[in-house]
Amino acid sequence: MRRVLLSIVVLVLLVSCDSSIVKTGFKATTNGSWNRDNKVEFNFTELDTIQNHHIFINLRNDNTFPYSNLFLIAELDYPNGETITDTMEFIMAQPDGTWLGKGYGSIKENKLWYKENIVFPSSGVYTLRLSHAMRKNGEVDGVVNLEGITDVGYEIVKSNE
Repeated sequence: MRRVLLSIVVLVLLVSCDSSIVKTGFKATTNGSWNRDNKVEFNFTELDTIQNHHIFINLRNDNTFPYSNLFLIAELDYPNGETITDTMEFIMAQPDGTWLGKGYGSIKENKLWYKENIVFPSSGVYTLRLSHAMRKNGEVDGVVNLEGITDVGYEIVKSNE
């Protein structure tokens, strides 16, 4: 019986490993609310400087997220001091209100494209900072606390191109 259980555990581990993933990480928001001044920051090093990569932004939301889309600001700092800033919009729900993403129950995980076929030109520390840029229609001031975003993360994978 023990041998069978051990075989199952090893099989699950082998199947669940994705060799194309280079770096990944998540950080939880405060009680499922993301403050606009709280930039979620990730540092990563030891990246292949020749291989092309894709970078994804991973978000988990629950049913309290009140919007069908999400505006994000991403800042990527390179080791040489250069910073690339991007403002992006992502669709989070279908027109009928059905959440996009994967997951069962009230939590959905979305894997959102950030950079495609990027080459990290030098070794050193790269920093990715993410913040939301949500505002209600017709209002100048942005949403201070964005409800329903439970976790913010990133994933870097090797490109096949």
